[in-house]
Amino acid sequence: MADSEESPRPSVLSRVVDPFLYWLDNLGNIVSLTAKTVLWLFRPPFRPAQMLAMMDFIGVQSLFIVSLTGTFSGMVLALQTSYALRAFSAEGRVGGLVAVSLTRELAPVFSAIMVTARAGSAMAAELGNMRVTEQIDAIATMGVNPIQYLLSPRLVASVLMVPLLCILYTTVGMMGAYMVAVSWLGGDAGIFLQSVRDISVPKDLFMGIVKASVFGFLVSAISCRHGFFAAGGARGVGLATTRAVVESSVSILIANYLLTQALLDVDV
Repeated sequence: MADSEESPRPSVLSRVVDPFLYWLDNLGNIVSLTAKTVLWLFRPPFRPAQMLAMMDFIGVQSLFIVSLTGTFSGMVLALQTSYALRAFSAEGRVGGLVAVSLTRELAPVFSAIMVTARAGSAMAAELGNMRVTEQIDAIATMGVNPIQYLLSPRLVASVLMVPLLCILYTTVGMMGAYMVAVSWLGGDAGIFLQSVRDISVPKDLFMGIVKASVFGFLVSAISCRHGFFAAGGARGVGLATTRAVVESSVSILIANYLLTQALLDVDV
C-alpha cells in the first residue's frame, strides 16, 4: 500500500477548457485595464514629465537596436531580391520592391517586435516588481491613481513612438538596400531610385504607420496588464515578463494580417 495517494490527473476536458478559460480571463483583463488607462488620459492631473520619460524610454532608447535591425533587413532584402530578379533580367526593380516590402510589412512588424523585446519586457518586469514589492499599493495609499500614473504614459508613448521608429526603420533599411544594390552589386543608382518612385506609393507608408500605431497600442496594453497583475514573487515577475513578450509578439503577427486585409481596400 502506498504511503500517500497520488494526486488525480487532470481530465481531458479540463486540459481543453482551462487554456480557453485562461485566454478569456486574460483578454477580459487586458480590455478592462486598457479601457481604464484610456479614460484616465483625459482626467487631471496631467503628467507631462512622466509622458516624456516614457517616450524617451520606449522611443529614444530603442533607436540603436531599430537602426541596426533595419539596416541589415534592407541589406539582406536587397541581396536576395537582386539575385532572384537577375534570372528575369529585372534587377532594376529592386529598389521599388524593397521599398514596398519595408514600408508595408517589415518596418512596422520588426519595429514593434524590437520594442516588445526591449521596452515591453522591461515594462512588464518593472510593473511586476512594483506589484510584488507593494509599491503600487503604496502609490494608491498616497492618493495617486496607479493606472493614471504608471500605465497611461506608457500607452501614449508606445502609440506615438512606435510609428516614428517604423519610419526610422524604413529609412535606414532603404539606405542599406541602396548600399548593397548599388555600391556592392554594381547597380545603377538612377534606376534604383526611379524604381522606388515608380513602384512605391504614399499608401505604402500610410499602411506602415497605421500598423505601427496599432502594434504600439497592443504591446503597451499586453505588457502593462501582465506586469500590473503579477503575483508570486520573483518567479511571478519572470512569468509575467515571458507572457508579455510572447503574447505581444503573437498579437503583432495576427494583427498584421488583419490590418493588411483591411487596409488593402482603403484608398489614400
